[in-house]
Amino acid sequence: MGLIKFSLVLVGAAAIGNLLSAGDAAAQLAPPNAAGVAMSHVQLNVRDVEASKKFYQQYFGGTPVNWGQLEGLKYPGVIFFFAKAEPTGAMEGSSVNHIGFTVKDGVDLFTRMQKAGVKTASNGVNAQGQIYGGYVYSLDGAKIEIIERTTLTGPLEFDQVHFFVADPGPGGGPAWSEVQTWYTKVFGANATRTVLSAPAANNAASAPMSQSTIPTTNLRFSPAPASVPTRGRALDHIGFEVKDLEAFCAQLEAKGVKLSVPYRKQDGVGTAYLTDPKGTYIQLTEGLGKL
Repeated sequence: MGLIKFSLVLVGAAAIGNLLSAGDAAAQLAPPNAAGVAMSHVQLNVRDVEASKKFYQQYFGGTPVNWGQLEGLKYPGVIFFFAKAEPTGAMEGSSVNHIGFTVKDGVDLFTRMQKAGVKTASNGVNAQGQIYGGYVYSLDGAKIEIIERTTLTGPLEFDQVHFFVADPGPGGGPAWSEVQTWYTKVFGANATRTVLSAPAANNAASAPMSQSTIPTTNLRFSPAPASVPTRGRALDHIGFEVKDLEAFCAQLEAKGVKLSVPYRKQDGVGTAYLTDPKGTYIQLTEGLGKL
């Protein structure tokens, strides 16, 4: 996917201020599950870090954070980090097809983005014919699902990582099912649906999916005719915060899970890397939530 051209439409200072103040109050990483694991971050490869930060802040708010030389924005439940690099491809087509937010006012968000010329795709309209949910695409091909949830206390929350994976799975069976099982075994993800759903009502474009949760993020798994690894693409990797990470890594290796990069300290944060069975690159951290 090529660079998406758009003209910035300045949001009123009060509107941005409301987003940021609400984000500051809730922009904390979740407590871990029984395995000591919670959602931590996603890292995006971007051509222009400043332009990308402006894009995300304009439409999603966010609290600026730095981790060493890496710049990011903190949201309720997740940190977005921006690495300066030429993406080798869009997020769509990789093993992570898209990520997503729930937002309090989807109509307002889609209206502002469409007026600015941002690429969007509707998943439905309300009684007034206004788009309230669907997909939006970043400057560098990151695909983000927007789900309106008017009951939110703040403007938005991180909601999901949605995997689209091609057969076969590591054991020769359906990849979506075997990858879901892998996330349960490795990270203690709670499998809340282990069969593929039907398309959502009034949304024929929705993909059949199973679902698991890692605090406080939905992990969704769908079949795809083809998928490639994430590393180098618009979404380079996802990240989990892990309690007692060094011991956790030793336990993974004892179970036969291979680490791509072993445990080490990076700018005061414990880190390690591994790759899931269908090519999603994963960073494990300990201490990132203190940023």
